[in-house]
Amino acid sequence: MKSLFKTVALITFFSFLTRVSGFIFRIILSRVVGAEGVGLYQVASSVFMVLMAVVSSGIPLIISRMNASFIASNEEKKEGSLVAVSLVYTLILSTILCLFVLLFRNLFEKIFTEQRCIEILLILLPSLIFSSVYSVFRGALWGKGNYFALCISEFYEQVVRIVLGILFISATFTAIENALNLAWSMTIACFLSMLFVMLLFFYYGGKIGKPSKECFKPLVKQSTPITTMRVAGSFIQPLIAIIIPARLITIGYTSSQALSLYGIAVGMTMPLLFVPTTIIGSLSTALIPDISKAVAQNDHSHISSRISSSIFFSLLISALFVPVFLGMGELTGLFLYDNILSGTLLQASAWVLIPLGLTNITSGLLNSLGLENKSFVHFVIGSIVMFMALWFLPSIFGINALIWAMGFNYLITAVLNMILLKKKTNSDFKIMQSLIKIILLIIPSSALTAFVVSLCDYVFPLFITLVIGGIISVGSYVLLAGVLNLFDVKGFFVKIVKKLKPIKLKTKTAK
Repeated sequence: MKSLFKTVALITFFSFLTRVSGFIFRIILSRVVGAEGVGLYQVASSVFMVLMAVVSSGIPLIISRMNASFIASNEEKKEGSLVAVSLVYTLILSTILCLFVLLFRNLFEKIFTEQRCIEILLILLPSLIFSSVYSVFRGALWGKGNYFALCISEFYEQVVRIVLGILFISATFTAIENALNLAWSMTIACFLSMLFVMLLFFYYGGKIGKPSKECFKPLVKQSTPITTMRVAGSFIQPLIAIIIPARLITIGYTSSQALSLYGIAVGMTMPLLFVPTTIIGSLSTALIPDISKAVAQNDHSHISSRISSSIFFSLLISALFVPVFLGMGELTGLFLYDNILSGTLLQASAWVLIPLGLTNITSGLLNSLGLENKSFVHFVIGSIVMFMALWFLPSIFGINALIWAMGFNYLITAVLNMILLKKKTNSDFKIMQSLIKIILLIIPSSALTAFVVSLCDYVFPLFITLVIGGIISVGSYVLLAGVLNLFDVKGFFVKIVKKLKPIKLKTKTAK
């Protein structure tokens, strides 16, 4: 368990660095390239990302899972064969997609409302091939449990993209010139990232064997549902962008008002809801090879223990942010975006964090157990419920219908996932007991946070108020968790003190 949490900490650290650097880069882009240039690139890249999902979404996960099972069953020769088969498969698939775009260029020109976007897409096309190779070697490193190589390759990719992007753009260029240059920087970055991950693979002893039919069938069969789910997911956002404004207009909003409300909800509020998934996603990444090895070894007690502890950990982390959003959501929206409505929506959507966290971790667990087909079915069911809610609820809740629709989606998916996990592993997660305890944490912590923030708002600047509110929220949550015996708070701090003591002794000795 200690090694698992160290792995989660490592992945979370690099994920945080990657996201922060990406956020800073978006700020630079908006200032140097301008709205038109960024818009042109985003329109073209939205289509490109759908193509990217086809070649690089399901493959790394399945390679990692199969590799882990080969290692557990002492069939390491199959690792090289799997890498070879995966390379052939993804290269063929990415080449076919590139040819499809080139042959049906007129079709893609009609899809784009701005004709210049097709030029950007064509420049991005080689990235499909480079990314397909990158995803195979990344999956192989993942399966070996080499999380440092996995993290450093992703961080390297982000850094290269940012550096090249900054070098290729200029405020003196036109919007289309900057957009085209961004596309070139992306393609070159993907090529360099491919070379880097290949070097890491061979440096850590990876080998490429002869392609084997034995590996091909399970690779395609198991990766297809995950790829389909990711590709379908990439279409969900554009559909929501069409449905919500249209339904708001039918209840009396102007087109401008509807688009503004949608922009606030999706562009300002929703990104904050996904903050906890950085940690939960790190846990999911670490669990896939771990559980895959246990499955190959028929270690049912290990599987059951990992699943139970992971679900509980996800609940605890997701709920940690609920008092923060409930207690000081409005001020958070005001501080980050100078927009109170975004903060009000953040408060209203705080409850979504819990089903969102459960969906995130349980989907990863199902993929670890080879139940990706069932996971895809649950995804479809949740999506259908979400779109029904998006269609009917705006007349009742307005823009809040988006929150309810997302919440219903994640709640139904999480429940279906947990029922299946319980059935397949014969484990008792005691989810209701955990939820009751979590609610007992959230209510007083949220009330205390709201009270303290309301007092501080009269005395301190907004930033100081938020810092104090955050400390009170997290501190009260942790203390209450200790009171309810959800985890050993005292033991946690004792371990920290023990680790710090040798550092102090060394310092004194040095003096």
